[in-house]
Amino acid sequence: MLLEIRDLRVKYGNVEALHGINLSVGEGEIVAILGANGAGKSTTLMAVSRIVKSSAGSIEFGGRALHRLKPHDVVREGVIQVPEGRRIFNTLTVEENLSLGAFVRTDATRIAKTREWIYELFPILRERRDQLGGTLSGGEQQMLAIARGLMAEPKILLLDEPSLGLAPLLVKAIFRTLVTINRAGVTIVLVEQNAKAALKLANRGYILEVGNVVLEDSAEALLANPEVRKAYLGG
Repeated sequence: MLLEIRDLRVKYGNVEALHGINLSVGEGEIVAILGANGAGKSTTLMAVSRIVKSSAGSIEFGGRALHRLKPHDVVREGVIQVPEGRRIFNTLTVEENLSLGAFVRTDATRIAKTREWIYELFPILRERRDQLGGTLSGGEQQMLAIARGLMAEPKILLLDEPSLGLAPLLVKAIFRTLVTINRAGVTIVLVEQNAKAALKLANRGYILEVGNVVLEDSAEALLANPEVRKAYLGG
């Protein structure tokens, strides 16, 4: 497995948000993490990125112990998170946002090649390259957030709620692009409220409830599971 999470616990003060979860992601997979608000989905991603510290357990990536690294060193390992809420730099241009995404890279030729690939993935960003991030639409900002993550040349992309607040057509377009990104060799972990869309995209899925993994299965099996359908897929 590319990513192995074992007995992971995370506390916020005296409150434990993750109660010893186990989760694995194989190279080339798309894995969805589903659950209600407060289930621990975002905390899981932030623990992998080392944005929040774990209180117990291990996180191994390609055999390297991520739980012992600082956040910027996790990025250097090829683990990139696209946070919930986009968090682009509103006062910088599209081009400047992308350049910041490549801060751990030094090969100018490869950086330029990645940028060109991103502009092929998201043609609207090429058109908007000199526009300030804050003036983009919500969908364009989400594309920019994903694009900025890709500039770091990730081995694994951790996506937190990419469809949040977007119109259905835009969600479809972004999810189609995620398939293209995955086919280009990027493993994806997807935290998503839109469970149906996520499971149609994913190979496998995990369902979290109040800091515990309660179900793990193939995406196909989760889509067909009556309890999952009732709780997360609208019947």
